[in-house]
Amino acid sequence: MTPANDPKGLIRESYRIDGISDGECRSILIDWALSLPAELDQHQAMQDLMEQYAPSAPDHPMTALLQEGLSRPASPPRGRRRRA
Repeated sequence: MTPANDPKGLIRESYRIDGISDGECRSILIDWALSLPAELDQHQAMQDLMEQYAPSAPDHPMTALLQEGLSRPASPPRGRRRRA
């Protein structure tokens, strides 16, 4: 079963690839972000993934990217328009 915060298993698989580069992880992270359901809180999903994977792979490039993403302010949910 694939968790809701990684519906295609992209993050999980990135941690399994030996010698994966920062650039490859960035590409995977973009694909991951685009594949999330609109109603899912992306910031919370990144936090959940950090808690799941970072302890056993603190030096992995995906861990660094997730940390970078979490250091930025959470963006408003996708699909909602601001009224003028």
